[in-house]
Amino acid sequence: MDFLGIIYSILAFIVAIGVLVTVHEFGHFWVARKLGVKVLRFSVGFGKPLWLWKSGVDQTEYVIAAIPFGGYVKMLDEREGEVEEHEQARAFNQKSVWRRIAIVVAGPAFNFLFAIVAYYLIFLVGVSGVKPVIGEISNPSPAYTAGVQQGDLILAVNGIKTSSWERARFAMLEESISAEQIVLQVQGQDLQIRDKVIDIRALELLKEEQINLMRDLGVSAWRPDVPPIIAEVLPDGAARQAGLLAEDKIISLDNVVIVNATQWVNHIRANAATEMALRVLREGEEVELTITPRSRTEAGETYGYIGVRNRIEIPEAVRREMMVTERYGPLQGIAEAADKTWRMTWLTLRVLGKLVTGEASVRNLSGPITIAHYAGVSARIGLEPFLGFLAIISISLGVLNLLPVPMLDGGHLFYYLVEIFKGSPVSEQTEIIGQKIGILLLFGLMSIAIYNDLLRLVE
Repeated sequence: MDFLGIIYSILAFIVAIGVLVTVHEFGHFWVARKLGVKVLRFSVGFGKPLWLWKSGVDQTEYVIAAIPFGGYVKMLDEREGEVEEHEQARAFNQKSVWRRIAIVVAGPAFNFLFAIVAYYLIFLVGVSGVKPVIGEISNPSPAYTAGVQQGDLILAVNGIKTSSWERARFAMLEESISAEQIVLQVQGQDLQIRDKVIDIRALELLKEEQINLMRDLGVSAWRPDVPPIIAEVLPDGAARQAGLLAEDKIISLDNVVIVNATQWVNHIRANAATEMALRVLREGEEVELTITPRSRTEAGETYGYIGVRNRIEIPEAVRREMMVTERYGPLQGIAEAADKTWRMTWLTLRVLGKLVTGEASVRNLSGPITIAHYAGVSARIGLEPFLGFLAIISISLGVLNLLPVPMLDGGHLFYYLVEIFKGSPVSEQTEIIGQKIGILLLFGLMSIAIYNDLLRLVE
């Protein structure tokens, strides 16, 4: 990634974290105020305040702090200092356990609500996609063994209807987490509808560093047959070094005739750090070049990369036939957004459960570096992908905060449940011990995630 790309990713990451932390803490803040608790400070970020503003009858402090990785809502609480007698009724610790539970749950709840709103806006505007038509099939592969054929249109995955590749991929991922087989209902090119049963018992998807279900199943998405013409040559890349120019048409690579852009991309990806002869058509004349794709590793996969953008010119007739738009009305959009949020939440919980039981590799954990990378990528593509990215991270933030780990909202909820059954709050000593355990657990989890990020950078 170039320097500007790194800066863009950092800025996108700060915006994403800032938005999601604000939403989370606003949930605590809003419910606390509604339930009669005095809020002393609402802070986005930790550390030294960069901006501070006091407002309202209580002169609540609104703060933007220097360290953007989190935030907090400080409430009046007798456990943290003396409280004047006339304000004791507004102290957090004086509220009933059910009100305290409501205040703590509100943070994660607002994260889930944010995801619903984000998906709702996406569905309201419309999501452009491609019909789930099967492209190339790897041989051997589970899909090949099941009889899946190139050109098959996926109608449903284990009974879940699929109108686009995005829905088909997500449905296959959901089902692969716990099912032993994936049943694709497909319509062949002969228009006959058949069920193709793909046995996935031999796959250990969550044991891999990063899940690449399509590769493991041996299927690929349909791609338009477009000519291999260069639209843009990026600076400081292997293509620029080799002398490629915009508008060059690829004729052959390593003495292999290139007939379309897909073949061109696949050949480059398969030949990382390999010097190859390249022939292009430039202004009516053939030009001989030599190119060596640079090696790049993402999601555990190493591939060749040269730094170009290909021209994608899809004939209008093909576009009309293959492109779909997933759009819903105001009422149906709410139901679809809530359903998508629930499915993402349940998927996240199942993967976390498999991490705890050892059925999933900790190499699947990602830290701030990977999140920043995808924040930058999604932001560069457009508002819709960035909103989708925010929704996914917001769901993850909500789920993680509900885990019964001291220091997190879920840890406080656990204490309150103990209080309900015990009849009295847990002791201060117990909370202190819990906080120490929570710090160690969070530090360990973050260390693993950052270690994974660094490995992905150097591999």
